[in-house]
Amino acid sequence: MAARRKTWQEKLADKKGLPKVLRLEQRFPCYNAVHKMGAEVGDEIVLVNPSEVIEFMRVPYGKLTTIVEICKGIAERYKVRGCCSLTTGIFIMTAANAAAEAEREGREWDIPYWRTLKADGSLNEKYPGGALAHKELLEKEGLIVAQRGKKYFVADYQRYL
Repeated sequence: MAARRKTWQEKLADKKGLPKVLRLEQRFPCYNAVHKMGAEVGDEIVLVNPSEVIEFMRVPYGKLTTIVEICKGIAERYKVRGCCSLTTGIFIMTAANAAAEAEREGREWDIPYWRTLKADGSLNEKYPGGALAHKELLEKEGLIVAQRGKKYFVADYQRYL
């Protein structure tokens, strides 16, 4: 008998062994992104549980956040130089899908995931319904979304951070 697939909500359960503080190495999959945020080889970075990422995603109406802002907040909390942007990004996408899954089941989950943008202010095509659904949710809140090439961006997104 095949194993049952975990729901998005189950995937958000905190993981054993996290949070974990590591020294940044060039071989880490998140090295380039974390380095771009200011961390150097040998600096301490942290990998956290999904619940901590979700805390930083809970921004009020009229505000936005990005994966960079979330990582900065997490790093500050742990008094380290950075956080693993790879696991953080995975948890952001998982939280978005878990919230949509809960909504389909008639339950409300307090995760306004659409207010979390990518590092450059672009919309996340991995959110439920893709970038177009993300655009619609942001526009419902009065934000202006513009298309540049194949991507969508919130105009002046830094104003809302």
